[in-house]
Amino acid sequence: MRALVVTAVTAEADSVVAGLTPHPDTPAPEPRTLTGRYAAVRCDLPGLAVDVLVGGVGPAAAAAGAATALALADYTLVVSAGIGGGFQPAAPVGSLVVADAIVAADLGARTDEGFVGVHALGFGTDVHLPPAGLAARAAEATGALLAPVLTVSTVTGTAARAAELAALHPLAGAEAMEGFGVAEAAAAHGLPVLEIRAVSNPVGPRDRDAWRIGDALAALTAGFRALGPVLANWGERHGERHGERHGERHADR
Repeated sequence: MRALVVTAVTAEADSVVAGLTPHPDTPAPEPRTLTGRYAAVRCDLPGLAVDVLVGGVGPAAAAAGAATALALADYTLVVSAGIGGGFQPAAPVGSLVVADAIVAADLGARTDEGFVGVHALGFGTDVHLPPAGLAARAAEATGALLAPVLTVSTVTGTAARAAELAALHPLAGAEAMEGFGVAEAAAAHGLPVLEIRAVSNPVGPRDRDAWRIGDALAALTAGFRALGPVLANWGERHGERHGERHGERHADR
């Protein structure tokens, strides 16, 4: 089982790596350059190899970073991970959210009748669905809320925008800026995707003094400590089938 985990910034990547490092006293692995500005850290666990990539902020940067890594190596699964805003009261600060749907919440058009998503416009998809069983097991193992995670290019900073998103996506648990971009790259390579977010702030009025980034990063570390065995077990069941598909793709080239 080999997974690619894509974060936006180094602090998130460090938290993921800390969760995947078997012993706290083990020195963190050194980043290795993939190509250009992209570098990844390799973490090896029993039955599981994980490359943790800092892809950049926003869906475009995340898609570019993930697609670059996926073009250079074979993976079984792609994971978007990091911190984000939580919809209250379902996802309080310091909690985790695992996506059962990865939604491009602001990709579309604004009309007199309201927002129309890109799928309704006939220009593609605006939702990617992680494997249901894997998402459910990941949420159970990490104590996370299982709910849609919204991808936005502009972070919500007002009560009005929070209310608008909540009305359009009443089941949403969190918002972040990279998940849909990572999911698009995974889909282009025929790979399943998962998203996990640690909540650093409520979705709503922008109040940096109320953010708890340290608590969210600690939750992300704890989440990946619990998530590692889930990914390894899932990979055991799905890796052989992926290998067969990979061989078929290479035979076609």
